[in-house]
Amino acid sequence: MAYRYVSDPRTIILCVIPANADISTSEALQMAKKVDPSGLRTLCVITKIDIMDRGTDARKLLMGQEIAMRLGYIGVKLRSQADINERLTVKQCLTQEKLYFQETEPYASMPPGYTGTNALSEKCTKILFTHIKSFLPDIMKEVAYKIRECEERIRELGPSAPEDPKSKTQLLWNMINDFTEVYKNTIRGKYDRR
Repeated sequence: MAYRYVSDPRTIILCVIPANADISTSEALQMAKKVDPSGLRTLCVITKIDIMDRGTDARKLLMGQEIAMRLGYIGVKLRSQADINERLTVKQCLTQEKLYFQETEPYASMPPGYTGTNALSEKCTKILFTHIKSFLPDIMKEVAYKIRECEERIRELGPSAPEDPKSKTQLLWNMINDFTEVYKNTIRGKYDRR
């Protein structure tokens, strides 16, 4: 079921990949490539950057030099279990993340917008805005078509039932009389269009 929605070309794919694993063989990336082979609607989030092996970094990946994705990559440093145990607030953890990317090379020398939860939030907001802007006219046309279709079906059903009790009783009485008349004509062998 979820695969059907991801296959819809209007859907943006968020691919979350841990940095301490082999990115090229990541199951999440392989699944994203199945439904978005050209990488036009996939945004990759690289997590656990702070626990990568010593001497390695995710700079090339974040810059899109290893595997190209049109929406790009964002690197984040998530709350650790120690942070949770120490009862650090989300705000404190965001401050720690910001400091980590400002003080740790090669991330400190990278252009802004590639690392941090704030960059991820800004990127997602921008993508959502652009996405809504590009698909809203089609959605509005589809809604207008469905409204017209429903209005036509309602017209085919005839006038609506009256609101007040007196008119309801009159309508019911007329329907019973019409039914009785049609039934009598059927018994007599007469054809009645009603």
